[in-house]
Amino acid sequence: MPEARFEYKSRREILSYEQIESITETAAKLGITKVRLTGGDVATTLKRSGLARVNVSIDSLDADKYSRITRGGDLRKALAGVDAAIKAELTPIKINMVILDDTTEKEIETMKAFCEQRHLQLQKIMQFSLYDRADLSKRFRTERPPECSHCNRLRLTADGFLKPCLFSDDEVKVDFNDIAGSILEAVAKKPVNGSSCRNRFMSQIGG
Repeated sequence: MPEARFEYKSRREILSYEQIESITETAAKLGITKVRLTGGDVATTLKRSGLARVNVSIDSLDADKYSRITRGGDLRKALAGVDAAIKAELTPIKINMVILDDTTEKEIETMKAFCEQRHLQLQKIMQFSLYDRADLSKRFRTERPPECSHCNRLRLTADGFLKPCLFSDDEVKVDFNDIAGSILEAVAKKPVNGSSCRNRFMSQIGG
């Protein structure tokens, strides 16, 4: 989340669950096979609702550093969430670890050991700025973000826009009278190579 104070959108300014469901159903009919939701809930409830698996973001196993990175987050709660996901069999479970400027090799090895002990998959994510894709730290090998040539994702924002590329200002407002047309328009606008996004913060886009 940004350091500066920000304003949450009101409920009427964001998509309803029913609207998200309509977009997802249409996307599935067009051939999209995987949907990922950014957010959190009780693991057993999600499992009963049909969720197949989860990713959990934990950038550090040091409680103080975790709190600083997440602006007040509690590492104990995050780890309890991992345990709940394991118990609910939301597997395979991925641990997303952003490799920060001050991340050390020891921290990565500690996280690897944590994941191996619990049969979790570690996914290292390169720290980056939306403002310049070229400005990516490359101190360690990472799995994310993917190369542009391997990316087939669209992102749906909470306020109803489809982003064809994380590193682009292009967006398509979902037309609920023609959801399929909106999705196809977003796909058509997907660039060969993304460069920068300056119209939104990452916290306004999601994962």
